[in-house]
Amino acid sequence: MNKTSSLGMSPIAILGLAALGVPRVVAHDLGPVGPVVNAVLVFLPVVIWLGVVLWRRVPNPFLTLLAIGGAYGVLLAVAHQLFWGAAFDDPPQLGGNLAGALSPGAEEALMRTFAFGSSLFTGVLVGVVTGLVGWLLARAVPAFRHRDGGGA
Repeated sequence: MNKTSSLGMSPIAILGLAALGVPRVVAHDLGPVGPVVNAVLVFLPVVIWLGVVLWRRVPNPFLTLLAIGGAYGVLLAVAHQLFWGAAFDDPPQLGGNLAGALSPGAEEALMRTFAFGSSLFTGVLVGVVTGLVGWLLARAVPAFRHRDGGGA
């Protein structure tokens, strides 16, 4: 069984679904948006992920949504790095006992590294939570189960 069949969709489809979350990253980094637009940018991509995965009746909704979340985390991390300069009037810095302990370049590299990791973690966490919802819905609603009768 290849990766496409175990996920129930192609890597391009997974990346395309993950990319639906990028407008929220851009809006977050480049300026504030109103609460309604923000809510749409936060929740609509995840609802679409869930809808597509359940509609396609993939073999393992949890795994597929985890893959989408992981891809989203990578896109989130890359976008935050690209918009780093525009996102901050004053870039984040180490504080407390660590303030000034590193050169400015090393401090920025450290902050960017942690931001990248945080973005990856966020994407995977969104994938896990959405995957659990998808898995539960596939188990509870026969119409969402995999065509082979599984759903898990």
